[in-house]
Amino acid sequence: MGYRITKYQPTPNPNAMKCFLSSPISDVPRSFRRAAEAGDDVVATKLFGVPGVAGVFLNGDWMTVNKAAEAEWGVVKKGIERVLGEIV
Repeated sequence: MGYRITKYQPTPNPNAMKCFLSSPISDVPRSFRRAAEAGDDVVATKLFGVPGVAGVFLNGDWMTVNKAAEAEWGVVKKGIERVLGEIV
């Protein structure tokens, strides 16, 4: 099944990007400031596996991803899109 990003929306923080999704990813808000907080959350754990991802907020049919300052958005976006497409 997977998820698809339908739109990226920049935020005032240059290291954060709001991503609108093709379908809901979470029925309640879930926030993870670092990989160690992801625990058993499959989506968050997989997103933190993308090089450069530094934080994740999931809410309904959108999510916000924070990247490390030195990471390039092009690389991070490609990784996020790949991971989301693989989630069942």
